Amino acid sequence: MHLQQRSSHPDRDVVLADARRAMDEVYRFLVRRCGSRTLAEDLTSESVLAAVDRVTAGEIDRITVAYVVGIARHKLIDHWRRAERERRHLSLRLGTGDAPVVDEPFEEGRAAAVLASLRPLHRAVLTLRYMDDLSVPATAELLGRSVATTETLLMRAKRAFRDRYAEMAHQDASEDDHA
Repeated sequence: MHLQQRSSHPDRDVVLADARRAMDEVYRFLVRRCGSRTLAEDLTSESVLAAVDRVTAGEIDRITVAYVVGIARHKLIDHWRRAERERRHLSLRLGTGDAPVVDEPFEEGRAAAVLASLRPLHRAVLTLRYMDDLSVPATAELLGRSVATTETLLMRAKRAFRDRYAEMAHQDASEDDHA
């Protein structure tokens, strides 16, 4: 295993036990937020390995779940930023449009599917603000944006979520009518 080759720390067994314990919690944290098991697995591995590196370098004493979740959150945000840059690059070539706002109660399964389908930056701001319950200033700091820009982004993300949710609800209703 890569972790065993890497660790020459005197408390190797403790480091490995801490890493294994954190791995399950971090995976659950990530898969709920990104909706992709493959991505969650990749980011979990990267996060745990980063924590192991810091322990073996003597930067921290032990690996805790909270510490690795913090690393994972940053790695997920970085992933969303990269994906957003790629999406923006493609949209410059293809063009995009906006849809109207629709208000209705949310179904949890559909809401999760809608969140997974949003642009990465919209998904990031909604996840940080509403799932992680961070304040707008804390969300802005994590995203590397001003508070005003983050508030605008949050409004757009909520509108995109509602629009996509309504679109999926309409599709589901059409499928039910044809069944």
